[in-house]
Amino acid sequence: MTDAAAVSAIRSHFPALERVHRGRPVAYLDGPGGTQVPRAVVERMNDYLYHHNANTHWAYPTSAETDAMILDARRALADFVNGAPDEIAFGANMTTLTFHVARALGRDWGNGDEIVVTELDHHANVAPWRALQRERDVRIKVARMRVEDGTLDLDDLQSRIGPRTRLVAIGAASNALGTMVDVPRIAAMARSRGALVFVDAVHSAPHALVDVAALDADLLACSAYKFYGPHIGVLWGKRSLIERLDVPKLEPAPSDSPERLETGTQNHEGIVGAGAAVDFLASLAGAPPPPPGGGRRQALAAAYRASHARGMQLFRQLWDGLGGIAGVRRYGPPPDAPRSPTLAFTLHGSSSERVAIALAEQGLFVSHGDFYASTVIDRLGLGDDGVVRVGCSLYTTDREIERVIGAVRSIAR
Repeated sequence: MTDAAAVSAIRSHFPALERVHRGRPVAYLDGPGGTQVPRAVVERMNDYLYHHNANTHWAYPTSAETDAMILDARRALADFVNGAPDEIAFGANMTTLTFHVARALGRDWGNGDEIVVTELDHHANVAPWRALQRERDVRIKVARMRVEDGTLDLDDLQSRIGPRTRLVAIGAASNALGTMVDVPRIAAMARSRGALVFVDAVHSAPHALVDVAALDADLLACSAYKFYGPHIGVLWGKRSLIERLDVPKLEPAPSDSPERLETGTQNHEGIVGAGAAVDFLASLAGAPPPPPGGGRRQALAAAYRASHARGMQLFRQLWDGLGGIAGVRRYGPPPDAPRSPTLAFTLHGSSSERVAIALAEQGLFVSHGDFYASTVIDRLGLGDDGVVRVGCSLYTTDREIERVIGAVRSIAR
């Protein structure tokens, strides 16, 4: 199958791509903020709601079916991150899950203990830890971003990890700039001081297959709606750690991992949809989706290799094309550096909002602002305006990238 045919086959799964705006086909280039959803994911969620909807752990058939479908989703997400099903917890979103875990960890910490965060991160991986500064008198240390290329200053980060460091909170990739971070190297720094490692994989998970063992993480969070699933958060954690966390919970609620992290009745259809999103990604390897335990991880790895290579081809096309337009400034690492296919830029004389509106009028849907990575935008000296962000997803075509380049060139004129 040719590349064009493969992309066309992928696009056929997404009804949203049939949308037309002002006479032009819509190009969804806002994947870093949330991807479109394929039919298979919605159909599995519909099937659950229509035929199996119930609460859990009761003695009638639809409740047992709900239990089984949630377990299947845990197995799928375990394959996705290379963990175990009983280490996969679900929640409203990554932010909520991180606040929940931070509060539990913080109950064992106090005055003099330290947490290291970074300037490169989304504030969902900063604010929950800063809350412990107020609640537990924990000290927060912040590792610098290198403004010139949008990467972390790893020497500075290492200097901030000390004998009282309890946790290093690190984003695997920047949702604003696309920078990929050397998490294993940072984890080794943390281990040398006996600190835990929390990884925000929300932006990296759609572009680089998660491997919690290779990352040497203790806890890792991601969001299904960034990898073609519904709006739900996923948290992986080492079972031994989860089961000793002093989490806020109801007395009768389960105490075993992972349910002890799942406060109240969960979004069952969202959980089912998250598992379906993993199966959809595995199906892109070119073979029928394998049964649980039957090679899903290997299929995911093959699919990710192909999608990453193609995503970076599109990114280079975009990087080079925008780089040739007077007044455009690109941010973050160049195409040859470790990064996701996500490009942030500004256009001299035009606000990021004005550029985004002008692109939307041509059916090119992009995001603008700070994307809750406001420290990154502040360090870049961009104030409240932020940047325009263009993200390449599975369904992005080279023709759509050419449309963006042409439209920005017209706006610049």
